[in-house]
Amino acid sequence: MSSTADRAQTLASTGNDQVQAPTSSTTAATASTAPHDASGGQPAAAAAAAAELASTKIKLLGALKTFPDFPIPGINFIDILPLFQDPAIHLALLRALELQVLESAVKPDVIVGLDARGFLFGPSLALRLDASFVPVRKQGKLPGPCVTAAYEKEYGTDYFQMQEGAIKPGQKVLVVDDIIATGGSAAAAGSLVKMLEGDLVGYLFILEIPFLQGRDKLDGVLTTTLLETDG
Repeated sequence: MSSTADRAQTLASTGNDQVQAPTSSTTAATASTAPHDASGGQPAAAAAAAAELASTKIKLLGALKTFPDFPIPGINFIDILPLFQDPAIHLALLRALELQVLESAVKPDVIVGLDARGFLFGPSLALRLDASFVPVRKQGKLPGPCVTAAYEKEYGTDYFQMQEGAIKPGQKVLVVDDIIATGGSAAAAGSLVKMLEGDLVGYLFILEIPFLQGRDKLDGVLTTTLLETDG
């Protein structure tokens, strides 16, 4: 999108869309706020979890790589794939995602991962949370009866599908993906959850491109970004 290229200098890596995010001269973790007890103080366990989450975010941010002038000159490409190349960092990512979910105090019954980067960590996160994993795939990739939702891309309309019966009515569902950009693909996944009568309790992403305002498409559902960068 030429208008996006004019306004942005950093490209975030994503399986659904490649979009440009603002340049950041520094990168910092945002400390999470743990639940408070009735006296106004943090319980010891919650405070420890919050401290662990904050320190782990710093470690993860340090593992990200930036590729200058990709895919075009003037663009810095933020790549999340190094998070999966080192076993220790991979484990740290899964622990941080787990802590981020537990902080919300709503335990999901189902983790829904978007095609295709959501498949990298969604199943492992589901195991840690004792939840099932359900994939959302591009149209025509899943067998059997499916529900379908459309979403707009830069050059036209695409379609997501989920198998009928993959989510039972009333189950609490968390949708995960690597990045939230324009929010269209995530919103389509949320629509599929609702078609199957699941209770959509939130969205969780590793990174976010705030100026694209993708959250605006998610109908006010709790939306959390694990790692935040300046810009």
